[in-house]
Amino acid sequence: MPGGGFSRNCAEPGLEPAQQDGRFTLGRFSIDEYKPIKVIVIGAGFSGILAGIRFPQKIPNVDLVIYEKSAGVGGTWYNNKYPGIACDVPAHCYQFSFEDKRDWTSFYPPGHEIREHLEDVVNKYKLMRYIRLNHEVVRAQYDEPTGKWHVRVRRTDQATGAQEEIKDVGDVLITAFGAITRWNMPDIPGLADFKGELHHTAGYTPSGKTWEDDLERWKDKRVGVIGSGSTAIQVVSALAPHVKELSNYVRGQTWLAPPFAVGLMSELLGRQTAATEDDLSLSPEEIQRFKADEEFFRSIRHTLEDTMNSMHAYTQLGSKMSNDFQEMFKKNMKEQLAARPDIAEKLIPGFPVSCRRLTPGPGYLEALCSDHVDFVSSPIKRFTETGIGTEDGKHKDLDLVFCATGYDTSWQLPFQIVGRNGVELNDKWKPYPTSYLSMCVDGFPNMFMSLGPNSIIGAGLLLPILEFAVMYAVQATAKIQRERLKSMEVKPKAVRDFDKYVESYFPQTVYSAKCRSWYKLGKEDGRVVGLWPGSSLHAMKALQNPRWEDYEYESADTEENSLFWLGDGQTWAEKSQHGDRAWYLREEFIDRPPAPQDV
Repeated sequence: MPGGGFSRNCAEPGLEPAQQDGRFTLGRFSIDEYKPIKVIVIGAGFSGILAGIRFPQKIPNVDLVIYEKSAGVGGTWYNNKYPGIACDVPAHCYQFSFEDKRDWTSFYPPGHEIREHLEDVVNKYKLMRYIRLNHEVVRAQYDEPTGKWHVRVRRTDQATGAQEEIKDVGDVLITAFGAITRWNMPDIPGLADFKGELHHTAGYTPSGKTWEDDLERWKDKRVGVIGSGSTAIQVVSALAPHVKELSNYVRGQTWLAPPFAVGLMSELLGRQTAATEDDLSLSPEEIQRFKADEEFFRSIRHTLEDTMNSMHAYTQLGSKMSNDFQEMFKKNMKEQLAARPDIAEKLIPGFPVSCRRLTPGPGYLEALCSDHVDFVSSPIKRFTETGIGTEDGKHKDLDLVFCATGYDTSWQLPFQIVGRNGVELNDKWKPYPTSYLSMCVDGFPNMFMSLGPNSIIGAGLLLPILEFAVMYAVQATAKIQRERLKSMEVKPKAVRDFDKYVESYFPQTVYSAKCRSWYKLGKEDGRVVGLWPGSSLHAMKALQNPRWEDYEYESADTEENSLFWLGDGQTWAEKSQHGDRAWYLREEFIDRPPAPQDV
C-alpha cells in the first residue's frame, strides 16, 4: 500500500490561510492509506515472540524489529538450563491460546521442551526475519520534536566476538523483557576462595545439550545448593538421586503445594490411580491420544485452564479457600516429612500460602528425607577453599555448589530508557516502580510494556495475560497509525489513580503478610510491585478494551483539524481500484447473531 501525503495548495483563490468559512485543506490520502510505522521490541521471550506474530498480523505497513541480547529465542527458557528446570504450570496450559502443542512428555514439561516449542513457534510464523539475536539494547531515548524513539544497540559477532554499536529509530517502543532477568552471585564472604565448581543457577551452562549430560561427572560429588525458592527446590529434587551427598542451605520458610491439577489430569485421562510426584510423565499412549483426538485435547485444556483460573480466592487473606489450602498444604508437608519432623518444623511457614511464590516442587520433600541429603538451616558464615562454614560452627567440604539465590528485584533496568525532559525511567521508578495498568508510564510516550510493574499473578495463568497485554500495545499502535498521531502518552492522573488502586487492593490479600518476596522488592514488608491487583481473569478484562480517555495525544500533522485523518473521503480500494470493496461480507468480519430459540 503506497504511503500517504497531502498538499496545502488546493485553497480557492483569494481565501486567507485561516479560512473564514470553516473549510480546510483535505489530506491527499485515503482513510485507510496508512503511513509506515516502525515498532521496536526489546526481548524475544514469550512476549517478544507474541509481538512478532501480532504486529504484522494486525498493523498494515509496519516495520518491525525485535532485539534479543541472547544467542537464541525463548527468554528465560533459553537462558536457564540449571538442573531440574521445568514449568510449574500444567503443560497443556503453557502455550499461546492459538497454539495446540499436544505432544508434551510430562505434566510439568522440562525447560528444554518449552524452549524447543518456542523455537517451533518462531519457525512456524517465520519470525526470524524480525528478530536480531546477540543484539543488546543499551539506551532508548524519546525525541520530543519528532516523536521518535532513538535506540542504541550493541551487537556481537558470534564468530569473532567483536562488538559494535548501531542506532535505530522507531515510532513505538515495546519492552518485552521480564523484571527478573539479572542475577548476581550472593554476597557471601570468601566466595572467591572456593576452589570447587561454583555456579549461580541462572549462569550455569551444561557441557552438553542439557544438564543431564553432566550427571556422570557429578555422581561422586558432594553438592551444596543454597536457597529454598522455586529454583532451589527443582535443583535439589533433580540432583539428589544422582550425587554422593547433597546439602541444602535454607534461610527461609516456604510452602510446597501438591502438584497443581495433577489429580484432575489423571482423572480426565482415565487413569486408574492419580499420578504421584514420582510419576508425572505422560505415556506414549496418552500422548498419541492427544495428538489423534483434537476434541479430547481441547476439552482437557479447557477444563485445566478453567480450574487454574478458579483459585483467586486463596489469595484473599482469611478466606475459606486460603485457610483450607493452608491446612491442606501443612498436612501434606508434615506427612511427606514424617521421617524428618525437625525439617518440617523449620520449613513450614507461619505466613499464609502464596505470600511468597507458591511452587509444587515434586520430589523435593522426599529428597530432604534421604539419608545422603542434609538440611542446613544455620546461616552461612563464609565460603572456604573447600566448602561452606555456617554460624553454628560447622563446616562442610563440598565439590560443587549451586547458588539458587535469585535475581535483582529492584526494578532498576540495566540500560537507560529516557523519556520527556530527559527523565530516566530508573529515576522515575524510585523508590518503587509505578505504571498505568502495568502497560505504560507517564512521560514516556509511545512506549508500552509487557511484564511491566504489577503485571504478574500469584494464582491463575500468566500467558493469557501476556496475550492481552501485547494486543493492548497493538491496539494503541493501530490508533497511533490510524489517527496519524505523533505521540500517545498516559496521563499522570491515570498513573496516580492506578497507584492508589494498587495500594488499596493488596492489604486484603495474603501478599500483605510478613514474608520476604520478590513481589515486594525482596523485602518482608512494603509495596507489592510484582503482582497484578486482582485475579488473572480480572487482568484480561482490564486490558481487553483500552480506555483511550486516559491518554494525551499530539498530532503528527500541522493541520489543526482533529479529524484530518479522515483524508480525502475514500478508501484505498476505491482510490486504486484494487482490493476488496465488499470486505465487510468476508466471514471474519461478519458477527452473526444467534436466532432466539422457541421456549
